[in-house]
Amino acid sequence: MRLQHAIPLAGALALASVSASAETLTVATVNNNDMIIMQGLTDEFEKAHPDIKLDWVVLEENVLRQRLTTDIATNGGQFDVMTIGTYEVPIWAKQGWLTKLDDLPEDYDENDLLKPIRDGLSHDGSLYALPFYGESSMMYYRKDLFDKAGITMPEQPTWKEVRDWASKVNDPDNGVYGICLRGKPGWGENMAFLSTLVNTYGGRWFDEDWHPEIDSPAWHQAIDFYVDLMNKYGPPGATSNGFNENQALFSSGKCGMWVDATSAAGRIYNPDESQVADELGFAPAPVAETPKGSHWLWSWALAIPQSSNAKDAAQTFITWATSKDYVKLVGEKKGWTSVPPGTRESTYQNANYQEAAPFADFVLKAIQTADPTDPSAKPVPYTGVQYADIPEFQAIGTQVGQMIAAALAGQRSVDDALSAAQRAADRTMRQAGYY
Repeated sequence: MRLQHAIPLAGALALASVSASAETLTVATVNNNDMIIMQGLTDEFEKAHPDIKLDWVVLEENVLRQRLTTDIATNGGQFDVMTIGTYEVPIWAKQGWLTKLDDLPEDYDENDLLKPIRDGLSHDGSLYALPFYGESSMMYYRKDLFDKAGITMPEQPTWKEVRDWASKVNDPDNGVYGICLRGKPGWGENMAFLSTLVNTYGGRWFDEDWHPEIDSPAWHQAIDFYVDLMNKYGPPGATSNGFNENQALFSSGKCGMWVDATSAAGRIYNPDESQVADELGFAPAPVAETPKGSHWLWSWALAIPQSSNAKDAAQTFITWATSKDYVKLVGEKKGWTSVPPGTRESTYQNANYQEAAPFADFVLKAIQTADPTDPSAKPVPYTGVQYADIPEFQAIGTQVGQMIAAALAGQRSVDDALSAAQRAADRTMRQAGYY
């Protein structure tokens, strides 16, 4: 009798042992479309790796950045995989907060990664994060509205032309606004876009001695232009609109133009996701006084904090999610316009992707021509088109973003906002010992 019970008991113990040995990875990511697709493919990963389970924390961009920065700086250990970008990676790697990725499997093909993206995620020649998707910025517009208004898109649009076009296609009575631009405050939200606008007006964040230049004529010209443009031809409540909100507005036919991330192209061109897919036109990000710094370079990437207790399993996951096979999986399951863009040469050489995404070469060129080492007409001491690669920038950029959002909402003048932003940035830089 005892023997008969011993066998099933042993089997149950064996099953319990297998279940207990499965590691759970806590993955923190942003609520952008490409990441939602990644989360939706959890079963595919867990089926191939039954010893690893994924637990997702998906957050809005500003909240994600705050949570991850706090956790990494305090060695909190809440997350095994963090979705961070080209701003955080070199800074956090220098602090010793990230795991070096110098033993990637051979079939990962690190050399297939686009060089500007790979360089942005490296420190001292080593990768510290793997790119999930990469992007620059560009202009989207509705060809039907432009045709109706008799507008011909030049090879390189200017912001002066954009303002004129916005006045012609603006039709709020029918729910169409001339232009949609980021207004939600945050160093990676409104200031990502506004930094490029300031750059192309000839401005910069800091002079060569690290003194802020937010109260300069170039900043005033750029922000005056932005506030006036948005108040006349933008949607109401623009200070609530970041990347995701504007993507939804443009996709539903509410915007004549939108200047934002190239990573949105696949979704807007997908008729299952966009009401304007058949009318989508695209052009380079507009310029004002100079083309320098008019379009950004960014990558959302997957990194492993040093505080993780599951580094091997985490590396297994991030190599899977950024691999050639993952691109193929998304292409076959979700459609080729849905694959993560901007990371691999092989994606842009893929005939399926080329056929499905007529914007592919255009986006690749935008990524390859964005130059974080030369973002302004004047010399700068920092690297970064839409940010400055110093730890203090996160706080400065968010504070400036809040002040400019207040100006956009009519709560303060542009002069007052920039003057206050200058004082706040100067105080931060002095306290940090830059001068």
